[in-house]
Amino acid sequence: MSTDLNAIIEHDLSDDCPVCRAQEFAELVLLPAASAWEVTSGLPRFSIALHGAASLLAAMLQEGVSRQDIDAAMAALLDELELQISEHDALGGPTQGSA
Repeated sequence: MSTDLNAIIEHDLSDDCPVCRAQEFAELVLLPAASAWEVTSGLPRFSIALHGAASLLAAMLQEGVSRQDIDAAMAALLDELELQISEHDALGGPTQGSA
């Protein structure tokens, strides 16, 4: 099986960018759900994020995606996310509250 990870990590600058849609889903649905589950289950903060991500990546390994390809894709995504965090911090951080 050959999976082109670049196709799922690089923005295509369209209105229907799959990268933006995946990021938005993770930020709006998965992260709050994982955080709530950690709190209600008495789990350490970020435990679901870390182990959940590892389990999802293990599914990719099981399907034949190489560890090196996954490492490279994750490095690129983390670099992009760190840049986004820096930009948000420079602009005063994310919005607070529900005003």
